Amino acid sequence: MWTAWWLGVCLLATTSVGAASYEAQLLRLNYQSQIDQSKRQYLVYLPKGYAKNPQQKWPLLLFLHGNGERGNGLDELDYTLVHGPLYEAWIQKRDLPFIMLVPQLQMFNMGSLPYIAQRQKSSIPQRLQEGVPARPQLFGSEQPIRPANKIVDMSKVQPLLPDGWERAEQDVLSMLKTVQQQYRVDNNRLYLSGISYGGFGSWYLASKHPNLFAAVAPVVGWGHPDLMAPIAKAKTPLWVVAAGRDSAINKDYFYPGIETLRQLGHTNVRFSVLEQAEHDAWRQIYAGSDLFDWLLQQKRP
Repeated sequence: MWTAWWLGVCLLATTSVGAASYEAQLLRLNYQSQIDQSKRQYLVYLPKGYAKNPQQKWPLLLFLHGNGERGNGLDELDYTLVHGPLYEAWIQKRDLPFIMLVPQLQMFNMGSLPYIAQRQKSSIPQRLQEGVPARPQLFGSEQPIRPANKIVDMSKVQPLLPDGWERAEQDVLSMLKTVQQQYRVDNNRLYLSGISYGGFGSWYLASKHPNLFAAVAPVVGWGHPDLMAPIAKAKTPLWVVAAGRDSAINKDYFYPGIETLRQLGHTNVRFSVLEQAEHDAWRQIYAGSDLFDWLLQQKRP
């Protein structure tokens, strides 16, 4: 009887430990920035079940955050949990089958902006032991819906915002290479998405490295026509999202780039305008399943 009871305890313990090892993991990886030689970290998310099958390879989703989540890559790194796919997977505990790579952009000259200078670490969402936290309310807006399909002259508009993700390009590529080497990444299923400043960064990386990503999804960040030729040539699948009431990024600026892609013969482009949404349209996009399902259907030949 004693032997049977002890065997039962051992089996129960083994099952419990084994089940725990299959749960999602959030890791902090060290690196030295090529920008200023500072020692920093970035986040890597391993999905539920990653440890279960050592032969399985997983798609990777690189996420570029917006301007308000910049930081020192150390004690400020968790600001990158506030929005995006990692918020959905880690904080809301959704079973999203991606390895996720989430870097943090250096502050550069942005630290005095009120929404950065006045932010509080208490606003960083926490993963709960039981259940999930309530989702934040969407931005309210009295901004009228902008008229659709207005093509603006982009000839005098700079293709990138100042001090954006292009400055961290080599750091991001180095992180991506490290994660590909250390984890079981399906290299034919590398995806890229970003919000606001990260949306602009997504267009930039897609243009500079057109054969790298199986699909790209910029959210509330428009792409300049000057960036479109390499993307069109590579026929990179795109899902672009704008917001009709966006008080930060005018949706009119999306149309010239989209039209340039059409003129270059690129037809694998989805362009969605959430007419009632403010700048935080990403909350609606990532809270649903459509974008993630679409990404998983894309694969490099």
